[in-house]
Amino acid sequence: MESNIIEKPDGKLGVLIVGLNGAISTTFLAGIYAIKKGLAKPIGSLTQMGTIRIGKRSDNNFPLIKDFVPLASLDDLVFGGWDIRDETCYEAAKYAKVLNDTDLNNAAEELKSLKPMKGVFDQNYVKRLTGTYVKEGKTKYDLMMKIRDDIKSFKELHSLHRVVVIWAASTETFIPVSAVHQTKDAFIEGMKKNDPDITPSMLYAYAAVAEGAPYINGSPSLSVDAPAIVDFANEMGVPVAGKDFKTGQTLVKTVIAPMLKARLLGLSGWFSTNILGNRDGEVLDDPGSFKTKEESKLSVIDSILQPDLYPDLYDNYYHKVRINYYPPRGDNKEGWDNIDIFGWLGYPMQLKINFLCRDSILAAPIVLDLILFADLAKRSNMKGIQEWMSLFFKSPMHSPDVVPEHDLFIQMMKLKNTLRRLMNESPITHLDTNGVEHRIEELECYD
Repeated sequence: MESNIIEKPDGKLGVLIVGLNGAISTTFLAGIYAIKKGLAKPIGSLTQMGTIRIGKRSDNNFPLIKDFVPLASLDDLVFGGWDIRDETCYEAAKYAKVLNDTDLNNAAEELKSLKPMKGVFDQNYVKRLTGTYVKEGKTKYDLMMKIRDDIKSFKELHSLHRVVVIWAASTETFIPVSAVHQTKDAFIEGMKKNDPDITPSMLYAYAAVAEGAPYINGSPSLSVDAPAIVDFANEMGVPVAGKDFKTGQTLVKTVIAPMLKARLLGLSGWFSTNILGNRDGEVLDDPGSFKTKEESKLSVIDSILQPDLYPDLYDNYYHKVRINYYPPRGDNKEGWDNIDIFGWLGYPMQLKINFLCRDSILAAPIVLDLILFADLAKRSNMKGIQEWMSLFFKSPMHSPDVVPEHDLFIQMMKLKNTLRRLMNESPITHLDTNGVEHRIEELECYD
């Protein structure tokens, strides 16, 4: 097997978060500080608590992922970022009301010391928010260059060799791919001419790639997946990943839809509705931002069920998604799913799922895993779209010549096999010999 060389994670890793004062970011940060003090466990984090099988089942070799691949240590993470509100992360966390006083106090000193840089913001793209702490510039190109300056200054201030940038800010209004997104030259010209199809998230993405920093898009907005930026990432040797953190209802869909397909049960309709009351819910109350989220959530089932291959089962189902802003719930999101299915001889059946979840609690470990895996990818000389990270996204980025993979279990297998390949171990096939002697050229591990 060809040997893979991975740069060691020596020194500190800078983490720059767009939306530093948001509920997800402050929940993530408070958790990291508590975990580092031994006051909490990293529940939900694949990099910290997950294991990976190496070799055959009979080998009984299941190391922790963090002991198998050379990930950056939590002690080596240095945090910063941008926001549109001039307040400390502690003040922002108090406002978000995700964590109780005990958990906030466990990280109070660190959160009070963290304050964002001015963000790039334009209310035309997020109608329900107002930015009071924002950068100014004559053109979008000027603003992008100021973001680049921030990244450089952050690296210099903390003597950093490596930085990862992650978007954990609000969903922007729906923007389809247009001519300005197709090539690097067109995109640069568009920034200089303030093209309306270039959003703030795209400026962050371009700036990060230009500075050699892996970029992760945690929202459903058209951001780093603009073709010009993907091509630029390949040119610069920078890994990029996205989009839209897969936390609540869509996480459930990527489990239930594969079950229906595996058992060849038909689908008549899938109705999904959500209520949430945090800033994300307020932003999504705007039709433009909701359209962006809707596109992300609606694409999942079709990709898994493949109605073109199974027309008798999935050719004519009805799929509806609703998101309702309901302030009393705050960050405690609730999702209802009514699923009408049919089985043998066409007899109808139903599934009903009620997921009472906590949005930021589910997203925080995803943020950690994506940061550490993106840094690993960069040190492993991986570039462009990182499809192996699709496990964490509602609408995973993919090469234009392949269909996206949404099945949660296939996504997990893809991720772990990628890690095995990086460490020069054979991928797992989950085949049994069943008494038959198999002859194959490629090295693979059988159960």
